[in-house]
Amino acid sequence: MIDQDVDATRRTRLANERTYLAWLRTSLTALAVAIGVGRIVPGVTNEARWPFEIVGGGFAVFGVLVMAYGAVRYARVEDALKAGRYAPLEIHGAIVLALFAALLGVASLVIVFVN
Repeated sequence: MIDQDVDATRRTRLANERTYLAWLRTSLTALAVAIGVGRIVPGVTNEARWPFEIVGGGFAVFGVLVMAYGAVRYARVEDALKAGRYAPLEIHGAIVLALFAALLGVASLVIVFVN
């Protein structure tokens, strides 16, 4: 017989690991975009480099923040599971990341349409 509580905890831990990997994929994607926007695009255009470098740097910062936030989130969920509790997503951190991503998206649109 399989203990349903143990099985549910096991599935929740595996889901937490998959979610952590999604945070890492998102951060690595942001870092790749940082290289593309900040280095590659200015190298193939005749436009001013500094707007692309600033937005690329923003994507790099965003990638590092997502990586750190994902690690903290993973640890919080694991600690909650050990204690038999639930760890909700901290809304303030999620809002900050969403606003930062939106700002980078708008900045990207601006440099594309202005240049």
